[in-house]
Amino acid sequence: MNDRARVLVVDDDPDIRLLLRELLERANFTVDEAPDGRTALRRLYSTPPALVILDVSMPEMDGYQTLERIRDLSGVPVLMLTAHTQELEKVRGLTAGADDYVAKPFGRQELLARVQALLRRSGGKAEVVEAYADAFVKIDYAQRRVTVHDRLVALTPLEFKLLSAFVQNPNQVLSRDQLLELVWGDPYGVSGDQVKLYVGYLRKKLVPDEPDAAPIDTVRGFGYRYTRN
Repeated sequence: MNDRARVLVVDDDPDIRLLLRELLERANFTVDEAPDGRTALRRLYSTPPALVILDVSMPEMDGYQTLERIRDLSGVPVLMLTAHTQELEKVRGLTAGADDYVAKPFGRQELLARVQALLRRSGGKAEVVEAYADAFVKIDYAQRRVTVHDRLVALTPLEFKLLSAFVQNPNQVLSRDQLLELVWGDPYGVSGDQVKLYVGYLRKKLVPDEPDAAPIDTVRGFGYRYTRN
């Protein structure tokens, strides 16, 4: 069924990585490993997997930070592992862009079933977005580098996600609720005023002297539209 789909296992515990490798390889998956978030991102970029199994608790760059960077690059399914079973922890992972959540210690057959279910839903294919460019802006997703007419633009993580949502849906009107879902991951738990506020921040970052000249139009009563030149 999986045609030796590639799974990237990200965990700082070598025993967990070994356990998952043996389990997945017996189920006919190809397995890549990463002991930390930074290595995981390099693996994701060089050899895109069909699915990522990502531990929450890792030093330096934890699972949530790694997930945020993964979502900048790819829509690959992500199954998160955690030693915490509190509902808020699960909600945090899912709203951050995880596709499923399994608590340690996990049942081997349950984990395999969840992996296979995610691959069925995704079709086992996930492209890595490397860069975007039009006549106005250039985005290097791997480096999180944004330039406007060769001028480097420093964006916060939220502003970067907002710009990405716009350029990945050019010339389309995105409603407030759509932007809350795409950028904040929650159309209900965040005030809609945040969209207006951050669109204003983004316009000013892109064109400091004349924010209204940024190619993000307000479509009154509907939402916002990025006009690709």
